[in-house]
Amino acid sequence: MSIARLKKVSLCGLSKEKETLLEELQALGCMHLVPLTPAPAEVEKQLSPRADAAYKALRFLTDAPRQRRQVQRDPEFDVDALCRDVLALKQETRDVSDRRDFLEHRIAAVEPWGDLHFPPKDSLAHYHLWFYSLPLHKLGALEKIDLPWQIVHKDHRLAHVIVIARDEPPDDLLPVPRTHTGALPLTELKAQLDEAEIELEELVARREALTRYIYLLSANLAEAENRASLAFADQQTREEAGIVAVQGWVPADAIAGVKALAGERNLACLLEEPAPDDKPPTLIEEAEELQAGVDLALFYTVPPYRGWDPSLVLFASFSIFFAMILSDAGYAAVLMLGLLAYWRRLGHSGKGRAYRLLGLSLFGCALVYGTLAGSYFGVSPPPGSLLDHVHIININDHQSMMQLSIMIGVLHIALGNGLTAYVNRRRLVALANVGWIIGLAGGTTIAFAQSDAELTQIGYGLLIAGLALVFAFSSERPVSIRPKEILFRGLDGLKALTGVMGAFGDVLSYMRLFALGLASASLALTFNELAMQAQDALPGLGLLLAILILVCGHLINLGLAVMSGVVHGLRLNFIEFYKWGMPGEGEAFRKFARKEVQP
Repeated sequence: MSIARLKKVSLCGLSKEKETLLEELQALGCMHLVPLTPAPAEVEKQLSPRADAAYKALRFLTDAPRQRRQVQRDPEFDVDALCRDVLALKQETRDVSDRRDFLEHRIAAVEPWGDLHFPPKDSLAHYHLWFYSLPLHKLGALEKIDLPWQIVHKDHRLAHVIVIARDEPPDDLLPVPRTHTGALPLTELKAQLDEAEIELEELVARREALTRYIYLLSANLAEAENRASLAFADQQTREEAGIVAVQGWVPADAIAGVKALAGERNLACLLEEPAPDDKPPTLIEEAEELQAGVDLALFYTVPPYRGWDPSLVLFASFSIFFAMILSDAGYAAVLMLGLLAYWRRLGHSGKGRAYRLLGLSLFGCALVYGTLAGSYFGVSPPPGSLLDHVHIININDHQSMMQLSIMIGVLHIALGNGLTAYVNRRRLVALANVGWIIGLAGGTTIAFAQSDAELTQIGYGLLIAGLALVFAFSSERPVSIRPKEILFRGLDGLKALTGVMGAFGDVLSYMRLFALGLASASLALTFNELAMQAQDALPGLGLLLAILILVCGHLINLGLAVMSGVVHGLRLNFIEFYKWGMPGEGEAFRKFARKEVQP
């Protein structure tokens, strides 16, 4: 796998042929469009390459509680018209539902006051009635106001008070906010609520009737996507004086198809290599079976175009980290059996075949590591057995396991620096990455030298040499003998040296491999001991209880171990490794291509 080399392609033709040109480019399916005009200032006018309306309509229909028998064929079916109708129905349903909820809230507020019919404004000498629902334990607040008031209704919790005043009373008149009853009487509010409920029932019936088109809408989602993609592409073009221009990035091995299209349509075609200031999108070329590795590479961040493809490294390191965290051959065997049970079903699609290969790598590594660690559902193999002879990793040897985890961290971070140095091999800054590798080797030698004075001396030499390279070559400034440039390069070097503590912390972060593996093994052993204690304490019934403890306990432990293996196995790659090995971030290559409509 590798990052595909791209070329910038500019096509020019007649504006009247723009629709045909875009349709044929979409059918060709190899171009990442570059906008030639600024995006509209109004957000609602900015189009999306996805058929958002179709997906929203489908979601609204599939969420309906009751659904009709599906229409399998309809020659006059119009996906755009259906989406418009469904989304209009969705908005109308929301509006009526909001009105119904408002009326219910207003009725609940007005009901304690009865069916209020307000007199004309001038009949009360321009005085108004102001309503409050006061808790019974706060009735004393009424004695402190100067305005006339009257309790018109009282229940077990509230006293409903009317205050008479010409102007609206201040907010702190009573220790509760004023109740807003509105101008409509209770009978009118209830009548409007009945109308809203009836209208809502009609809308629900219309929604239920439209659910018969769920199958056709699902089958035509690709067509809706194609139309949305065309509309989005149209917004990326530029028209001027009867000429339309389209520009985009195309993989080098697909240029021949674009040239052929330009020749057939008499289009002007300009091919350019990426300029130094260009930022082409990243397209990772991969075999179908390795698509899972590409998904891992794009999950957290997109590698830059001029960077390197991390797919295989992530695939391998994720498998190793997952195995070390699981640390049990029994659990790995259960996961492998589950994968094999679904093996044929996963083989029906390219995506399924890719992810079953990832699962095979994860569970296979876990099975090998668990065998080497000698743990089978927390039980060690019998002494002298074949499995005992391959038991060469002692998880309970804390010092050795911590050293192993640290060494893996050093190698992983050194690999990241090495790959970054390869990407920057034509620049002096690559020597800074080499310096970090040498510095890591020196620090590791010092840590593991113990009382060996010669090894310790070698370690300090490597550490000093490595940090000297980091100090001298971390700056991106051009090399110059001018004092000002030398000063600034020196300051950049000092700033880079502050990363020593970061490197130390990143290496120690790999100790989670040992800690989580030990936790998984300890939990398995604990559940085994609890089961044995239950069996010994309760003869007969204890056996059933022991089986329940074993099954439930190991299922819980397996779930926690898998979760930890996925989360922390990826975290070490995306945080610690990417920090040293991924120089920058890119943009994913998005093909302007047709999607096949389902039959």
